[in-house]
Amino acid sequence: MTLAEDDGPESGGDDLFAAEYVLGVLAADEREIASRRIDADAVFARLVDAWEARLSPMADAYPETEPPIRVKEALDRRLFVAEPRAGLWSSLAFWRGLAAASVAALAIYIAVPYLNPPAEPPRLIASLAADGSDVRYLAVYDAARREVGLSHVFGERAAGKDFELWMIEGKNAPVSMGVIPAGQTARMTISPAVQEKLAQGAVLAVSLEPTGGSPTGQPTGPVVAAGDLKSI
Repeated sequence: MTLAEDDGPESGGDDLFAAEYVLGVLAADEREIASRRIDADAVFARLVDAWEARLSPMADAYPETEPPIRVKEALDRRLFVAEPRAGLWSSLAFWRGLAAASVAALAIYIAVPYLNPPAEPPRLIASLAADGSDVRYLAVYDAARREVGLSHVFGERAAGKDFELWMIEGKNAPVSMGVIPAGQTARMTISPAVQEKLAQGAVLAVSLEPTGGSPTGQPTGPVVAAGDLKSI
């Protein structure tokens, strides 16, 4: 069953589906389904609007970047040529020049990512959920800021309990990343050792622990949500 099909409000399906649509992590077919639902389903459209408002502060810290001016100038020189004179369409030199300009423009297009590399490392995202649990989190790992941003989608912690975030790398023992602060959104700073392992591809998990977190350094309560980190 896809998130597009799981629309029971008790499971957080539509809410999570709307959040993943806003984050741009849905597969092409699911994104098309979401787009159609936005046009036809006012309730779902409001969920999308709410998630855009909730997640937009995460983007405020990342200024827009523009390609270097030399790239635009080079494209202008090659693409916006002067008006052809009479008989130009039959000129072999013209067609050779046009072909050379096209190749040059293509080369510039391919080279743009290298001329203007990303200023910051890519971010990773994980949708955290588990069978038999109504807890849902969206996690965004920002390598440049060495932090994980968490958005609480659904599910409440029990009285006298806390949610704790863990990193699981292969078959190694889980590593605590700290108690998740209460609230709809939270940011958790990551140590350099954990950061390196996250970049190599790890699983994030949330367990239910006594207030203040696990007393043993390992999960003592049930894992209520988990998911793989994926590139945005």
